[in-house]
Amino acid sequence: MASYATTNDVFTQGLKAARNGDLVTASTDFESDAQHQPSVGALLNLGLAEWQLGHAGPAMLAWEQAQWIDPFDPSAAQNLKFARQIAQVNEPAYEWFETASTWLPPNAWVWLAGGSLWLVVGILTLPAVLRIKKAGWHQTVAALGLGVFLFSITANVGVVSRTHLGIVLRKNTPLLLTPTREGEVISTLTAGESARRLRTRNGYLFVRTAYGTGWISQKNLGFINGR
Repeated sequence: MASYATTNDVFTQGLKAARNGDLVTASTDFESDAQHQPSVGALLNLGLAEWQLGHAGPAMLAWEQAQWIDPFDPSAAQNLKFARQIAQVNEPAYEWFETASTWLPPNAWVWLAGGSLWLVVGILTLPAVLRIKKAGWHQTVAALGLGVFLFSITANVGVVSRTHLGIVLRKNTPLLLTPTREGEVISTLTAGESARRLRTRNGYLFVRTAYGTGWISQKNLGFINGR
């Protein structure tokens, strides 16, 4: 288990339980900590506990959620790569703007969009307010700021789009033709596979997967943004 600096008693209890071999208690503690205050440390350790318990889906979901919070942390990426090789599942299929949105934490794109917009507005209006002559560099900076703003808006669209991506939690999850228990089974999904929610009805999700589209029970899919 990975140790992270923390004063959280639940997290510390989870670490102690893991070191004593009580993975069920450790998983419960880490999950409680992550739900109360999501953190990379809690999610990484939750994934490790779930993986050792043989729960591939929840483990990969926890590591995906850790990447959502901090895409720069290498541990989650390494764990996911290893787990996918063992479980023989593919990475989520991202659109190009979704891939771009993974380069920074979600909130960073919001700040970048706002900051670049104010930079453009400021650089174009301040010369007139201060009664100084516009220089060539003003236009250059404004053009660069506008470019950053437009790209960050695209990345923010990617962030929103990724909130519909989830990880299948249970092995042999049935992909159904209709949103009912009696629905015809189209195929079965492996724990750890990715699925994209298209719509919701009566406790079922209509999803797109690598094996086509269909309905799955809402309890069988966890979303990578933790909601």
